Amino acid sequence: MTVKKSSSGSKRGRPPKLKLVSEKPEEIIDKVLHKDGLPRPAYAISPKVFDASTWQLPHHKSDMSVDMALLDRATQLLSRWGIDGVRCVADPADIIQAARHLAEHYSSMGLAIPVSLCVLI
Repeated sequence: MTVKKSSSGSKRGRPPKLKLVSEKPEEIIDKVLHKDGLPRPAYAISPKVFDASTWQLPHHKSDMSVDMALLDRATQLLSRWGIDGVRCVADPADIIQAARHLAEHYSSMGLAIPVSLCVLI
C-alpha cells in the first residue's frame, strides 16, 4: 500500500496528513505499462509484472473483452502440441495458472473447456 500526501496541511506549520492509497503497485502499472496496446491483465502469462517482454498469450481486446480468436490461439499455444510445433515456453507453474485462467473464460461463456486445457489443470 502506498502513502499519498494530503493537501490539507494546517496553517500552523504542521506536516500535512497522510492518506492511504489503496492501489497496489501492480494495479498502477496495469494503468500505464502496456504491450502491443494491451495492459498486463490481457495476457495469460505475465511472470514479471514490471517487464512487459515476459508477458505471453494475449486473449483480450483493448476494451478487455475476451477475443475468441486470441483465446483459441492462446489455448493452442499452451497445449502440448502448440501451433505447427511451436509451443509457449514458460515456467510449468505459469503454464498451469494460465491454463486455469483460460479455462475460466471458456466456462464463463458457457463453452466446453478444451481437452488441451483440461490435461494441464
